[in-house]
Amino acid sequence: MPATTRTTLRRGLAAAAALPLLIGALASCGYGSEAKTDEKKVAAEGKKLSADTVRLGYFPNLTHATALIGVQDGLIQKELGGTTLKPQTFNAGPSEIEALNGGSLDIGFIGPSPSINAYVKSKGKNLRIISGSASGGVKLVVNPDKIKTLDDLKGKRIATPQKGNTQDVALLNWIAEKGWKVDPESGEGDVSVVRTDNKVTPDAFKSGSIDGAWVPEPTASKLVSQGGSVLLDETSLWPDKKFVITNIIVSQKFLTEHPDVVEAVLTGTVKTNEWINANPDKAKASANAALKSLGGKALDAKVIDPAWPSIAITDDPLAATLKTQSEWAVKAELIKQPDLAGIYDLKLLNKVLKAAGKPEVSDAGLGAE
Repeated sequence: MPATTRTTLRRGLAAAAALPLLIGALASCGYGSEAKTDEKKVAAEGKKLSADTVRLGYFPNLTHATALIGVQDGLIQKELGGTTLKPQTFNAGPSEIEALNGGSLDIGFIGPSPSINAYVKSKGKNLRIISGSASGGVKLVVNPDKIKTLDDLKGKRIATPQKGNTQDVALLNWIAEKGWKVDPESGEGDVSVVRTDNKVTPDAFKSGSIDGAWVPEPTASKLVSQGGSVLLDETSLWPDKKFVITNIIVSQKFLTEHPDVVEAVLTGTVKTNEWINANPDKAKASANAALKSLGGKALDAKVIDPAWPSIAITDDPLAATLKTQSEWAVKAELIKQPDLAGIYDLKLLNKVLKAAGKPEVSDAGLGAE
């Protein structure tokens, strides 16, 4: 064979060998469907854990940034190896709890109130909280022409996302501490508490059918972009300016049968949180890209820029604050005194944190034995 032919052949073989690496590198830089394709490649090549798949639920919401980024950028799938991550998105806590109870979901990102309600209704048999995810990111935004001080809320119509949800409980507690009265079921009283889906709240605010809203991000910043004014940041009501807004739950059945998979997911979330906190601007862009992939539209800069820094990403479930929130719900007569003993199981999280050289976190005396 002539030398020139051999040289050409070697170059062609080298290029062919390099092609899969180039394709993989390009896919790993992508968002949305491209990132998911790369996750499948990782799953196919890695070592499978005790389950073929793990089904992970979360909301297309900034307060679920750990899931948005961890799923999209493949950080969770990387830890799962050959076990395939199957993400699912939900718009409300009850539907996610229903999926967990029905066996179509294994692990989920969710707020504290749905976690408490589900745990109590099942008499402590359906879920465990296994990690924190986010703190803060909740604000009272009002029409500044109608409400200039907190005392002006009396007689006004203030929206919350859902009866008995985390923000609803916080507003009812704040109203009670002012000495005002509101019926927790109807929302009628000295302040009219209007339970409105976050998707509808901006339009309701714009039309004037509500005077303000106690809501999480990015809804709060959407209202500000429409001319609203932040009258209160809920972090100011908490002693350490921290309170749980999102935690991670798992089906007790899945935790018992596949602890190695749960540990791998937690390793992925801890690494995701570390990356988010070390790269806030890149993380904000990544979260926004994930929102666009899921919903077809990214958040405007005037919304995401003020919303993002108000959310603290954390591994700590801030268990003491969940306990306080449950006490508020009891005081508001939304629930009876709950038995929350065993709602947390932080053993695997603390194992992951210790291996990463990070401090362990507390279950505030509510841990599983």
